[in-house]
Amino acid sequence: MNTTFTGKFAVIGAIAAVSMSLAGCSGGSMSDTGDATATVSGKTITLGSITTNSGSAAAYGESEVKGFTLAITEINAKGGINGKQVKLESMDDKGDATEASNAFNKLAGDGSVMAVLGPTISATTAAVAPLADQSKLVAVAPAATSDSIATGDYMFRACFKDSYQGAVAARFAAQTLKVKKVAVLYGTGDPYSSGTADAFVKAASKYGLDVVDKESSSSADDTEYSSQLQKIQASGAQFLYAPYYYSIAGPYIIPQARSVGYKGIVMGPDGYDGLKLTDDTAVYNKVYYTTHYSPDDSANTKVQDFITSYRKANGGEPNTFAALGYDSVYMVKAAIEKAGRTPNREQVRKAMAGMSFSGVTGSFTLDRTGSPKKSVIVLEYKDGKPVYNSTVQPEK
Repeated sequence: MNTTFTGKFAVIGAIAAVSMSLAGCSGGSMSDTGDATATVSGKTITLGSITTNSGSAAAYGESEVKGFTLAITEINAKGGINGKQVKLESMDDKGDATEASNAFNKLAGDGSVMAVLGPTISATTAAVAPLADQSKLVAVAPAATSDSIATGDYMFRACFKDSYQGAVAARFAAQTLKVKKVAVLYGTGDPYSSGTADAFVKAASKYGLDVVDKESSSSADDTEYSSQLQKIQASGAQFLYAPYYYSIAGPYIIPQARSVGYKGIVMGPDGYDGLKLTDDTAVYNKVYYTTHYSPDDSANTKVQDFITSYRKANGGEPNTFAALGYDSVYMVKAAIEKAGRTPNREQVRKAMAGMSFSGVTGSFTLDRTGSPKKSVIVLEYKDGKPVYNSTVQPEK
């Protein structure tokens, strides 16, 4: 995956060419019906993408597309896949399940499309998963972590599942942080929060942790947690697992925990990416979270190569979604190459199943549900900034 470039402007020009193909893809009807026998032919291989490029999650989808585009530009510069250039047909689902379904059906109806990258969020991915199975067209979701998504047939992921990171957090608490007494705070009305918390609690007993208190809020969007946190403080917990999103954990849960006298460790899932901080950054010391990627990960040489290439192409810093999007393309490339010179969709699916892969976001093997059993990055807040702490490798 290391890439050699002839110059900054050559890369930017190549990416501009890919971008033009993105802009040219819009709505419309297809008369062809995609099926498992659709085969790579001609001088190009077409990959579809369905991402959320407008609405509240637009930043996520836009970053994924930048990751797709960079990977495809690199692949084409090195001769393509099996000697064929790769074309990206990109569609915006606006974060809507119906839009995502319509976009997927359009791509599936085009027999030249060998795989789909996306969708972006769990809700749209859940809508597309059964369509992927029905049309027998591989889809790789870069960042849809919900356990409820039906994966394992034609739908795969580049990211770990919510339950996986919950279990990793328990293992990290026991084996790395060496704590014994732990507490949990979660939102009952949110599958992400409650599901990740349940996975943590289940794994806690496996790793010898004592769950001394388990508190909940009525939703994952509440702004007042003092009463629950007072109970957690009184329990003697050394470690609090609080799986909420960045917009709640940052300005509310963590400062309120410190205000009631809790001085222990706070840990969360990947929803802590971009944590919103208060002016007192000292309250975020001893805060950790699991995620998919860190630019400070010096142990993975692919990370620094990716960052260098991304900066040359985009003039900015890549985030987790760009990294996951980038890896998704290389997963598809590996599957197509393994499937043969002129594979059909079913052969691509067989090559993808059980794949072992090493990329920017870690090394992994896809399990029987099409999800990675992969290394997980742990970041730690120091002086108000998340810094690389360690990489938790999959258990053997």
